Amino acid sequence: MVSQAEFDTAAEEAKGLSKASNEQMLELYGWFKQANVGDVNTDRPGMLDFKGKSKWDAWEKCKGTSKEDAMGKYVEAVARAKA
Repeated sequence: MVSQAEFDTAAEEAKGLSKASNEQMLELYGWFKQANVGDVNTDRPGMLDFKGKSKWDAWEKCKGTSKEDAMGKYVEAVARAKA
């Protein structure tokens, strides 16, 4: 299980990721939102909002994951993106 401090450290590290791909950044977004907000609670953005739809879809993939599990997956994803 990941502590809140480990999660917060990973979130700070994620801000400096410049080599991460769009896919990696979307994965990070999804796990971050799931850990902080929980399951998706908004409607999917309209068809012309490509960025918003991609972010919403990434978050939707994490649906049903507990806060603790999402925090762990986020920390793991940041570690992979840094490698």
